[in-house]
Amino acid sequence: MVKIQSSETASNARGKDEGRASRRRGAELESALLEAAWEELKAVGYESLTMEGVAERAGTSRTVLYRRWPSRLELVLAALRHRGLVRTGTVPNTGSLREDVLALLRLVSDRVSEVGPQNLSALLSGVYADSGATAAVEDHFMNHNADVMEIILKRAADRGEIRGDISTRIATLPVDLVRHELLLARKPSSKLDIIEIVDAVFLPLVLTQKQA
Repeated sequence: MVKIQSSETASNARGKDEGRASRRRGAELESALLEAAWEELKAVGYESLTMEGVAERAGTSRTVLYRRWPSRLELVLAALRHRGLVRTGTVPNTGSLREDVLALLRLVSDRVSEVGPQNLSALLSGVYADSGATAAVEDHFMNHNADVMEIILKRAADRGEIRGDISTRIATLPVDLVRHELLLARKPSSKLDIIEIVDAVFLPLVLTQKQA
């Protein structure tokens, strides 16, 4: 015999779910919502992710999500920031330009792998289709990495490894090439790809004749 759940019972169940969510407040609630968004992203991918699916996973309502994040894109970006997967964090400082840049690119590649190349590629496509989100994402995905490279190159110049007149285009070239691989091939750069980017492309452009 199949037991049919009445509308009243279903309503009560939803009320209990939303009640549990409402008892979580402030940072605790936001953390739970972002963790749910991250788990949903891993489970279904960015293109299939919906606010309804995240709300169901979090045991809350779409209204709770929309109060904080007006769109799916903003929710996913917030989830990536929450997981520490957008900004690169500590600037590598090994005492060697080559090792610093290798460490940075490996970190970028590892984070691409964790998010999922297909997810990140779809996410970036969504970003560029949404002009309102482009500035915020460029700050996290691009400008921040440019700032990291600037610090790495400043240290290398102070050590006498490189010239002091490196252009921004050349300075960001290693990260740009890793991102190019992601967008075109939809896969993270391999360890050999990263070494080739640094040794065959980047270092010959920036090292002093003495260091080369």
